[in-house]
Amino acid sequence: MTSRKVRVLVVDDTVLYRKVLSDVLALLPDAEVVGTAGNGKIALAKIEQLKPDLLTLDVEMPEMDGLATLHELQRRKYDVAVVMVSAHTSEGAAVTMKALERGAFDFIAKPDGTSLEKNRDSLLRQLRPVIQTVSTRKLLRSTFATSITANSMRSAVATAEAAVLETRKPPEPPRPASAPPQGRVAIVAIGISTGGPNALAEVIPRLPANLRVPVVIVQHMPPVFTKALAESLNQKSLLNVIEAQGDERLEAGKVYIAPGAKQMKVVKRAAGEYLQLTDDPPENHCRPAADYLFRSVAAVYGNRALGVIMTGMGSDGVKGLQLMKEQGAQVIAQDEATCVVFGMPMEAIKAGVTDVVIPLPRISSEITNRVK
Repeated sequence: MTSRKVRVLVVDDTVLYRKVLSDVLALLPDAEVVGTAGNGKIALAKIEQLKPDLLTLDVEMPEMDGLATLHELQRRKYDVAVVMVSAHTSEGAAVTMKALERGAFDFIAKPDGTSLEKNRDSLLRQLRPVIQTVSTRKLLRSTFATSITANSMRSAVATAEAAVLETRKPPEPPRPASAPPQGRVAIVAIGISTGGPNALAEVIPRLPANLRVPVVIVQHMPPVFTKALAESLNQKSLLNVIEAQGDERLEAGKVYIAPGAKQMKVVKRAAGEYLQLTDDPPENHCRPAADYLFRSVAAVYGNRALGVIMTGMGSDGVKGLQLMKEQGAQVIAQDEATCVVFGMPMEAIKAGVTDVVIPLPRISSEITNRVK
């Protein structure tokens, strides 16, 4: 039986950081560091021999940097997940967004604190969900491969066909009987995490320029990176995409992304609806948190809201969606087949708060239709 341990190749141009990352990974029971490399060129030479499941890939390196390495990995069709390790700078964040667009699985930010212990804890907190996800994927792949080997080809094909049919008819849990009637949509609120930048790049640029409502988004990301995400999406979109500044009035056809390390909520004032940023504590270990935003949307917009829950680990957003649903809001969930991690949508589906479960390519048109 294949081990669940994730074989990791650590790629960084500094000896110190290779050591730090290796030591942190050694604390995770599902991770095994099988080697290190000082740049992308050396890493590519080691992949054939070490057969890693995961690369931690530094963005800035001599000879072959992170983006060039990622390009070469794809050209050679290596079956290895890549997590970018980025400096906490605007330049590092911008390059990281490009890496995510080009196929990187996720990213972690290099801590910039003065305490070695706090920096180690930060890396551990960021790496743990990555390792858990890659480990689960490895186990599922192994199980599926063993099943095909053990069964006849005809049986395997029948099983695969049944699975395809299931994805075409996703479960649609019944709406709670107590929910008020749904009103005309006046806001779209999105909660998203792991796999989010790529998923949002599929959804936001496909929304029409004449969308008559504001869109508010919580994407689990640290400071600087949320701004880079907003800038990246803005370049691709017909709508104006910005990182929220706080105390701005919500405008139709504008997309607001919650800044990292801040909570974001909607508030009602005499002049209209506004966004407010706070330093309130994290929820579900997240700041910004989808639950925090969704609660405020439920309170201000009631049955005139549309919630969207997308790819991400954990259950952030479910409690807020429950409150939105009690007010008569509509809820869209991304389906399992198109999620990088199915945690957040799965929890919403299990809680029975979703109206429709659909694949990523259909989400933008579903939003547009429901807003109309």
